[in-house]
Amino acid sequence: MASHSDTARTVVHGLDFGLNAWVVDEQRRRYLHDPGSVEETWRQFFAAPGTPAGPSAPARSGPDHQGVDEAALRAVRVAALIHAHRVRGHLAAGTNPLAPRPAARPELGLAAFGLHDADRARPVVVDGFAGRATMTLDEVLGALREFYCRSAGFEYMHIQDSRARRWIQERVETARRRPDHARQLRILHRLGATEAFETFLGTKYVGHKRYSLEGGESAIVLLDALLDSAVADHVAEAVIGMAHRGRLNVLANIVGKSYAQIFGEFEDAADLGSVQGSGDVKYHLGAEGTYRAPDGRTVAVSVVANPSHLEIVGPVVQGVVRAKQDLAGADDGPVDVLPIVVHGDAAFAGQGVVAETLNMSQLPGYRTGGTVHVVVDNQVGFTTSPANGRSGTYATDVARMVEAPIFHVNGDDPEAVDRVARLAFDYRRTFRKDVVVDLVCYRRHGHSEVDDPSITQPLMYDRIDARASVRTLYAEALLARRELGEREVAGAHRDYRDHLERAFAETRTLPPARTGHSDPGTGAAPSTAAHTAGRTVTAAEEATLRRVIASATGLPRGFTVHPRVLPQLRRRATALDTGAVDWATAETLAIGSLLLEGVPVRLAGQDSRRGTFGQRHAVLTDRHTGAEHTPLRALGPRAAAFTPYDSMLSELAALAFEYGYALARPEALVLWEAQFGDFANGAQTVVDEYVASSEQKWGRRSAVTLLLPHGLEGQGPDHSSARIERFLQLCAQDNMTVALPSRPANYFHLLRQQALGGGGRPLVVFTPKSMLRARAATSALPEFTEGGFRPVLPDAVVDPARVTRVLLCSGKVFYDLDARRRETGSTGTAIVRVERLYPFPEDELAAELARFPAAAQVRWVQEEPENQGAWSFVALRLHRSARRAVECVSRPESPAPAAGSARRHALEQKALVTSAFR
Repeated sequence: MASHSDTARTVVHGLDFGLNAWVVDEQRRRYLHDPGSVEETWRQFFAAPGTPAGPSAPARSGPDHQGVDEAALRAVRVAALIHAHRVRGHLAAGTNPLAPRPAARPELGLAAFGLHDADRARPVVVDGFAGRATMTLDEVLGALREFYCRSAGFEYMHIQDSRARRWIQERVETARRRPDHARQLRILHRLGATEAFETFLGTKYVGHKRYSLEGGESAIVLLDALLDSAVADHVAEAVIGMAHRGRLNVLANIVGKSYAQIFGEFEDAADLGSVQGSGDVKYHLGAEGTYRAPDGRTVAVSVVANPSHLEIVGPVVQGVVRAKQDLAGADDGPVDVLPIVVHGDAAFAGQGVVAETLNMSQLPGYRTGGTVHVVVDNQVGFTTSPANGRSGTYATDVARMVEAPIFHVNGDDPEAVDRVARLAFDYRRTFRKDVVVDLVCYRRHGHSEVDDPSITQPLMYDRIDARASVRTLYAEALLARRELGEREVAGAHRDYRDHLERAFAETRTLPPARTGHSDPGTGAAPSTAAHTAGRTVTAAEEATLRRVIASATGLPRGFTVHPRVLPQLRRRATALDTGAVDWATAETLAIGSLLLEGVPVRLAGQDSRRGTFGQRHAVLTDRHTGAEHTPLRALGPRAAAFTPYDSMLSELAALAFEYGYALARPEALVLWEAQFGDFANGAQTVVDEYVASSEQKWGRRSAVTLLLPHGLEGQGPDHSSARIERFLQLCAQDNMTVALPSRPANYFHLLRQQALGGGGRPLVVFTPKSMLRARAATSALPEFTEGGFRPVLPDAVVDPARVTRVLLCSGKVFYDLDARRRETGSTGTAIVRVERLYPFPEDELAAELARFPAAAQVRWVQEEPENQGAWSFVALRLHRSARRAVECVSRPESPAPAAGSARRHALEQKALVTSAFR
């Protein structure tokens, strides 16, 4: 939209549009682009002689009415008035329950359009506005205020799709009809149940944190309307993500979690004999249940577990929903699983993961048919006011980046909330895009009930303290309008008291609470069983491998491969025969063999289809036509689905999505690859809160696999280290597998083990860079058709009886050490590779070290600085395996992972390798 200062003016045909020059410029821009996108009045206006031909044409002044009669000019003025309300009417809407009516906005007044109060009774052409051809000016103004300036405000004119704009216009610009009698009773009872739940908790558990919904009780009405619409539309399931505010109420009154179970969590009545893992606080827990609509029909509904990192649950929900949709068999997912994400206003405006998640909403590998975003707008953060919490007008401004419509609604008008929620659902269903409902309300208590909010917002809380509850206000309104009688309102109040009594009754016989809680996924209970490594057959038949290679290197007729890719495909085609299977080919063999065994594989990352280092080529692009070909999809109709995607430039939301996807599809191999391993820093919240600890906290397993390129090769601090030490610090209670393999065949077996018998835990693989093309780092055919993943690779070169020194290492540094040994002819040094860092292979390593009875010296060698890498983790465990002192050979301690100079790196690496043999 063209922007103008308040002094900008556009004068056309003698019409001085003053403050509303932007209205004319916007309509003119649309007209020049597509005459059909503006209404007939504007088309006539711009087609008339004397009208400037475009936005850059000089403005006209003075009386110039050629070709345009007075009635047409007046119609244009009214059309500009209507357009202005469509664009800015939300600014004048009464959406804030704590504020009086917004101040009059001059740019929406009659005078700003050259119209006068004296003209109110005169008819004017309105070109179908409100379903009418002509109206009086007074009727137009009344309709505009009714449509755009009451309890709801609508932002949608930023949407470029004219069809979507017209769709919203048609539904907003219709006469308001109140809900029928049954729906009004439903709303009143919902508000009663919501308030009763919070009142009980506030009375029974004084001083406990509960993050109540008081002040925003209409959120339950909103969710009720969404789910009622979902039932009517035959949606199979709804998945909800939300932070703390109102979570317990949603679990009780939407998902159907029993009062007794929730109260048991307040009482901390845990059955210690059944505890699995550490558990989590009650307002982080997820649940699964069933929503029942007024007509008795139901829909499955679940709330995803969420830590205190608020908005991080958003992309997790998207991953869960996309996985469930993919299970239904469509690449883009049918719209029968509804994602709903409930946000806080401060978090929606302040946390970058919101923008990341919105940005992925229409991307091929991530779209879910649109999400309904509900912002519970408390108009305050913990203690921070909006003036200090955001730069824009609304907390929801970030959603404009994806042209999502934004509906602002007053939380104290539950009927408006109900209407807006149904409109939001219908928009999502029709356009398969995100939509935002900004529920403007307030927070009756402090952030966590134990906090006094009046310390920082005294005036706001004076108004809140003087305000009756939403339920009370609505009951009074229904009585005043004579839409419900005293008996019905009394019945609703009695229902409210019954809720309280039932709540008290259920606390008297609290069952033991368990910490293994359920949320969307497999429903599997947590387990303390060890990894199944060694019991899973991961070797593949030669015929299977050759079939995979044939598919991976075959091309459609007429397909032209890029000349730089063709040699790689040729080498890949002969790798099994030459005994030179490199890393990327081994990965292709693992994925292809799994597909033939019925295991779906999803691969996603910033450049994962080609591979950051030009090694994978999971998708090929025709050099001349740009057509794409995915070789492993040619394995045949019985093969499982292979879905490789290039993601947006994100780690935080992207990894959270894949975690959620793997959570809901435990039968699939879900791979997320970072462009460089250290970029996973940007997803540390996901790693800490979900990948490493979800089973211990919530009893939820997600076998997501992280591929993190790692290795110090002179590329500087930011492209060297995947921060092995950070992942190892999170390892405990058999929670995940962390591996740094050095042979392609071992990587092959590791991926197959993860898919076929990984125990449902995450896998973190530190993958190579330069080693991708190293001739020494290749494997032969028998390594794939025999054996399995080996957590420790023994030294098969030396004579054990002559070994006096053992070097332990992981990853590519082995090849530097081996080259040095060959160069010096050393026969007294064995080099043993620890391929799996966690669970640490103590028994396997002890057995290997026992082969060298004369080795008095054992050293751990790593490229990383001493305070980084695996040393601090393995040092605590090596004494049990080595049974002798173990030295560390590494770079000196450093706050940065690597040197910034390639020359300095080379000197450091040479010194490191040399010192290992001293």
